[in-house]
Amino acid sequence: MRLVQICLIVLLSCAPLGSAWGEQLDRERSSTIDLLIDRAISRNLISGAVVVVGSHTGILYSTAKGETGRPGSPKLSDHTMFDLASLTKVIATTPAIMKLLDEGKLSLVDPLPRWFPEFAGTPLENATVLNLLTHTSGLNDFDISSDNAMSSAIHKAASEKVRCRPGTSFNYADINFILLGELVHRASGKTLDAFCRDEIYGPIGAGATMFLPPKELADTIAPTLGFSGGVVQDANARRLGGVAGHAGLFSTAYDLSRFARLILGNGIIDGTRILSERVVTQMTAPYFYSNGRVIRGLGWDMESPFSAPKGSLFSDVSFGHTGYSGTSIWIDPKQDIFVIVLTNRLNYRDTHTFNQLRRDISTIAAADFTVADDLIRLIAPVEVARISAELLRPALAPATLKTPIRKTKVKLLAYASETRSHHPSVKKRGKGHRHKSYGKIRRA
Repeated sequence: MRLVQICLIVLLSCAPLGSAWGEQLDRERSSTIDLLIDRAISRNLISGAVVVVGSHTGILYSTAKGETGRPGSPKLSDHTMFDLASLTKVIATTPAIMKLLDEGKLSLVDPLPRWFPEFAGTPLENATVLNLLTHTSGLNDFDISSDNAMSSAIHKAASEKVRCRPGTSFNYADINFILLGELVHRASGKTLDAFCRDEIYGPIGAGATMFLPPKELADTIAPTLGFSGGVVQDANARRLGGVAGHAGLFSTAYDLSRFARLILGNGIIDGTRILSERVVTQMTAPYFYSNGRVIRGLGWDMESPFSAPKGSLFSDVSFGHTGYSGTSIWIDPKQDIFVIVLTNRLNYRDTHTFNQLRRDISTIAAADFTVADDLIRLIAPVEVARISAELLRPALAPATLKTPIRKTKVKLLAYASETRSHHPSVKKRGKGHRHKSYGKIRRA
């Protein structure tokens, strides 16, 4: 019987575009995103999710499943606030830097000592703003002291013994964006939260996007595992007072759709220009590292070990980012589409299954809502059939979902920066232990 169902799915996937069969398939594909979320909830991977798909003109599709917290709490919607984690890097810090670049207040080739005298005379004195934006400064992450947090972070970064010359190697590290967040303050005279509120979120109508949400909103904010709603999950962000360049931003799927439309509109949304077309183009141009295996924009990811939300059908010029709390955004200017996924993540160990969820949602969205070229017309039915067939398989019981540890000759250590073991769901392996190999391949 299951074989018959799979065959029907494949036949439906190959139906001519524009036919009654094709219209039926569109409805089924849209509901497939709901089924993917339901499967993830049943596996205790997440407790709920909000997905929004749109173009430069507006929202094309949205769905919300689950609740903000414990049973009986408010249902999730596209207006539910989430801890964005590392999406802070591209929704707050990167556009703020580009806005200052637009205003001529800084340059991408500014050396660090221009803004941080602590780096003068160090191996990093030739590192630039561009190196921070592309994670090629050579800096590595560390735990920040709660005492005089920003000053101690800058001094500790300046005293690091870097292994690579700036600009030669990609190494994803939060400290790059912690410095950039402080750079916004020093270049503009405003703290990062105030600058983004005044120059970006207010003008685009994203009033629910903020650092340090007030306590009265706590019950309407989806909590991260181990923390109440409105408390940022990342420990270094908390030590920095909740406002930091790498994490700390809260937002809704609706607000993020406004931001994605701004980018797809080359800096314009609803007739209002926020960023020049020049800096949007500069921000999303590709920079190649690791012999072309890693492709980054300014702040944005394009092709790397972190690119799961790109799915199978987004173009090579698409870009996006992920957040450890279970958030992601991916934007494709060529196909005029964006996909936003915000989840209440429960399982932080099974990264493979979680990343597959991100891939599958983006793949279904692209198959549904883009004008396909010839290549995508060939690939899309196969990908949709694969995902649909997987959904027909019975869900495993939660107790059987433990991923076995296998000995492999090569392990890809490409963890997001917030995977440091101070998270309550991660078991420490010794004093001060944290994952430090970002985007590198190491032989076991």
